[in-house]
Amino acid sequence: MTSAPDRLSSDAADAAPVAAAAPARRAAWHAAWLVYLEPRVLVVMFLGFSSGLPLALSGSTLLVWVSENGVSLGTIGLFTLVGTPYTLKFLWAPLVDGLNLPLLTRWLGRRRGWLVFTQLLLIAAILALGLTDPARSPFFVALGALLVATASATQDIVVDAFRVESLPESEQAAGMASYVAAYRIGMVASTAGALFLVTGFEYAGFARLQAWTASFAVMAALVLVGIVTVLVAREPKPSAEAEVAVESDTSVQRVAQAALGAFTEFLTRRDAMAVLAFVMLFKFTDAFAGAMTVPFIIDVGFTRNDYAIIVKGIGLAATLIGGFAGGFLARACPLIACLWIGGLLQAVSNLTFSWLALIGPQQWALTVAVTVEQFTGAIGTVIFVAYLSALCSNPLHTATQYALLTALASVGRIYLSSGAGYVAEATGWPMFFVVSVLVAIPSLILLVWLQRRGHFRDLAAAKP
Repeated sequence: MTSAPDRLSSDAADAAPVAAAAPARRAAWHAAWLVYLEPRVLVVMFLGFSSGLPLALSGSTLLVWVSENGVSLGTIGLFTLVGTPYTLKFLWAPLVDGLNLPLLTRWLGRRRGWLVFTQLLLIAAILALGLTDPARSPFFVALGALLVATASATQDIVVDAFRVESLPESEQAAGMASYVAAYRIGMVASTAGALFLVTGFEYAGFARLQAWTASFAVMAALVLVGIVTVLVAREPKPSAEAEVAVESDTSVQRVAQAALGAFTEFLTRRDAMAVLAFVMLFKFTDAFAGAMTVPFIIDVGFTRNDYAIIVKGIGLAATLIGGFAGGFLARACPLIACLWIGGLLQAVSNLTFSWLALIGPQQWALTVAVTVEQFTGAIGTVIFVAYLSALCSNPLHTATQYALLTALASVGRIYLSSGAGYVAEATGWPMFFVVSVLVAIPSLILLVWLQRRGHFRDLAAAKP
């Protein structure tokens, strides 16, 4: 028979690990939030602002400008083509991986040198765009916008490589969450901010064209945020080591190695084709539903104001919060667990729109559906980007491989989702969003297969 003192000692021994575990859990959660204050993550955040800033200047803000100046609708429609560099940037990504820039590379390093170079190009391109006149020379406006888009797409290539090489795997998702939040702020600055500036300059006595020129000059000045960030940052260690390893190669050899090596190095990995299929399909459920979200909202009976306030306002807030939640999740859990959580959440959340289709045009219901969908979609996006970053482990090919992977991921968004409208017509709205959940099944099957094949253990082992 056990004595009372013995029982008390046994109970105390059992309770000790539990008591010790609680502070350990609190410390882990605290560390998961503190990651956002890491200098490396803060640098990536400010670079996100620099990446988001020029996007609207060759997009929605540009369209407002040319519309105000009497440009024909046919010509305005053609202006959407200036966004082509964002989809084709992988074609010149090997130049970023393979070429050194005179003076800048020697002074700042491989990645930082390219960043400053692209940001200086951005300033020049934005100023040149602001000096054009849509009413007199829409061709030169389009040319200026194309230069802005090309410089911006090139900056994105370098920023992606810098982020992947700067952050350890445990900080990738947090870095991406910070990047996305700052990217959105940059876009707001170059849309609402730029338009408010035009109005303000007009009130100050500027003519309309002069007001637009001054607004673009302010946008060009905001690119300095990115330049200052690069100057205070450090060159990523993998990039610096790779630079020393190949410093005897010629520029042609380096570009060829970046272009060909990026393909061969990836395709010779185990289960490469399954990985590529997974990359293409993981966000397909989001893209399939997203392709019909706007027509669904209008068709159900909501107004344009409902769409603007709830989807673009509340939805933006949910996206930002979801992004930070995804970064926290990635810090606290293994990558494979995060992919399962993100994959399931982003798929099942589409059912909220089936529920909305049955309820009808109730603003509170739209708010709930949009909040849930945007929040879970942002978690899935941040986790997915962390996975793409983990796939790019060779600093000689980071920019090229990441550009290629993101181009492949866009296949689901652009091409595979193109038939969503026909499905909606055939099934009706409630069943359409059920189908949008079911299209996630192939990616989840691939996830099971890759997990059993040890793909994620290989990724962890390959991490420097």
